[in-house]
Amino acid sequence: MFRIWRDDDSIVLKVYGSDARERREHHALNALVDWAHTPEIMDSGSTEGLHWIVFADGGQWNLETLPENPGLARSAGLILRELHETDNTLVSNLEKGIDQEWVAIDFQSTLRRLSRYRSRVGVAEDFIEAAQELNPPFASAPVLAHTDPVPRNFIIDDSGSITLINWEWATLAPPEWDLTRAAWSLGMHAGPFAAASLFQGYGKTVDGVLLDRWIVYHSAQTLVSLTERTMSNRPGDVPAGLVHEFNRAVLGAAG
Repeated sequence: MFRIWRDDDSIVLKVYGSDARERREHHALNALVDWAHTPEIMDSGSTEGLHWIVFADGGQWNLETLPENPGLARSAGLILRELHETDNTLVSNLEKGIDQEWVAIDFQSTLRRLSRYRSRVGVAEDFIEAAQELNPPFASAPVLAHTDPVPRNFIIDDSGSITLINWEWATLAPPEWDLTRAAWSLGMHAGPFAAASLFQGYGKTVDGVLLDRWIVYHSAQTLVSLTERTMSNRPGDVPAGLVHEFNRAVLGAAG
């Protein structure tokens, strides 16, 4: 993703690794064109096999780069709540999407993959085994979901307006997926008060043990993704705070 400065404004160019990812994002944004918090598509196309979209620049800030700001965190929570209440047939033609059965299967699959990388990641085998003994995170009925509402995807302009970007993985998923991923990742970057403010904006909280089960899942997914993306053999390349958070959540989820 590139910001391009022009004489009187700036635009954002996003280049996709595959045409499928560009099609998914284009479909989601076209379906949500009347929703206030999606980026505006200005142009799109393909150049020498690379698919791209040009967006209006939603702002130079995001929730990851800004200091703890409870007002913006509450607004992000409200945005997620509005998304989850949107007609879910707009974006997906799936009959079921990600449901409790899918989460239960993928939870164990993710932990098995993490176990294969434990020496690279620096997670003790005892913690992975303890995680595998946990009940999977509770997932209620699927709704329209972003699936990766991490702080860097909440773009903020100088007036405080928020745009949620990166929609290529939008699908039907339990609302707890978005809510817990957003609150957990925001808490990691901006602190617990920001996470609490996001829950407040959403209008719902998640019980501590249930939240930790989701955090085990999210942190394991992130550890696996980082390792597979870099294929590094050095544990130091994985943020120590992420490993610590996985370990903490395992203990919390066990009650």
